Amino acid sequence: MTIPDHTKKSPLSSGYIFIFISGILWGSIGLFIKQMASSGSTPVLTSFLRVFFAFVILFAACCIRYGLKAFIIDFRTLLSCAFIGLICYGLYNITYSFSVTETGVSVSAVLLNISPVFTLIFSAVLFTEKITPRKIAAILINIVGCVLTATNGQMDLRLISAAGILAGIGAGICYSLTPIAGRLASGRTNPYSVSMYSYFFATLFLGLWMRPWSHPVEINFRILIWGFFYGLIPTAVTYIIYYKGLQLITESSKVPVIASVETVVATAIGITLYGEHLGLVSIFGIVFVLLSIIVMQSGKHGH
Repeated sequence: MTIPDHTKKSPLSSGYIFIFISGILWGSIGLFIKQMASSGSTPVLTSFLRVFFAFVILFAACCIRYGLKAFIIDFRTLLSCAFIGLICYGLYNITYSFSVTETGVSVSAVLLNISPVFTLIFSAVLFTEKITPRKIAAILINIVGCVLTATNGQMDLRLISAAGILAGIGAGICYSLTPIAGRLASGRTNPYSVSMYSYFFATLFLGLWMRPWSHPVEINFRILIWGFFYGLIPTAVTYIIYYKGLQLITESSKVPVIASVETVVATAIGITLYGEHLGLVSIFGIVFVLLSIIVMQSGKHGH
């Protein structure tokens, strides 16, 4: 299914505004994960319910808003959606969870936040985007900012394992491919359809990974309620906005840097709702993250 091409009528920056809004909404992910964990959910179950409810919500939205036309997409787009679902959602959740288990939250966050480097490289290879000094500077500032914000300058090096580091790097690569595959999948295709098919494949992958036929899954009503809203707010709604933004952008390498406002929002939620301490180093990290977004968006587009 195709949608009208509004790119010519929209300023180049409008797509990045959608990406920025997506980053803000993604910042609430920690809230849902904590609530589901406190309700008795496991990391794998939390990941599965997120993609499952997102698929159900988007399926219903497509039926109501577009009818059967929403399910008609070309084979290339379907392959891109399968790639997003299996790699960017499914494999990402598995490798990142393993990295957290093996190395701890702080080290995993550091490894994950090198993803803009991979996105820059993939964008240069696949979309012939220019690697400019401004982009490199913005990415380096962003990495430093995310690391400082997430760790407050402290990491327990005793928790580091080779397998955990490899898993963390793998998670970073999976995450970096999201704007690449998303840009290929979205094109002129309805973002509702792209999101729905992507989450269908993610649900299939994580469902098989859970192996419920051999390991009984315990679910209570509270887990289901939080899982539903986890699938709705920072997932289904956010990715519709995200893919709409990808339709309007010209440079995929900018996406992870702009979306990194997620780190700032997540930190603010941690302080406000959970009384987490914000150290001086983390404050500098937040400033660096916001500065990297400004640097990435400054200057002429496409240069």
